[in-house]
Amino acid sequence: VQLVESGGGSAEAGGSLRLSCVASGYFASSYCMGWFRQAPGAEREAVAGIENDGSTAYIDSVKGRFTISQDNAKNTLYLQMNSLKPEDTAMYYCATDFRRDRGDCLRRGPSGYNYWGQGTQVTVSS
Repeated sequence: VQLVESGGGSAEAGGSLRLSCVASGYFASSYCMGWFRQAPGAEREAVAGIENDGSTAYIDSVKGRFTISQDNAKNTLYLQMNSLKPEDTAMYYCATDFRRDRGDCLRRGPSGYNYWGQGTQVTVSS
């Protein structure tokens, strides 16, 4: 499985960006897909997760602002980010996992995912 993110860039506070993650191979067989972020000097954190039944989960700081979705026909995962804040600045990664026994797609955290993209930078200025 290979994952390639795109759509990162710079935005002003209050602006929007949409991240995309194209997956090659076995996309439809994924149990969980997720978006993670890592700011300089910080640990990688889960931002949003989506299960293969379409159920989604978000961390509190992005609820109501970010939306995770997937298009199985295009093998693509999305993260729509609205009302961006400077604290959203980070490298954003998509990830996928086929295992069902690692907890839900958000709380299983980075250790619960075994395929990762290379990341795309998001920078939000105040």
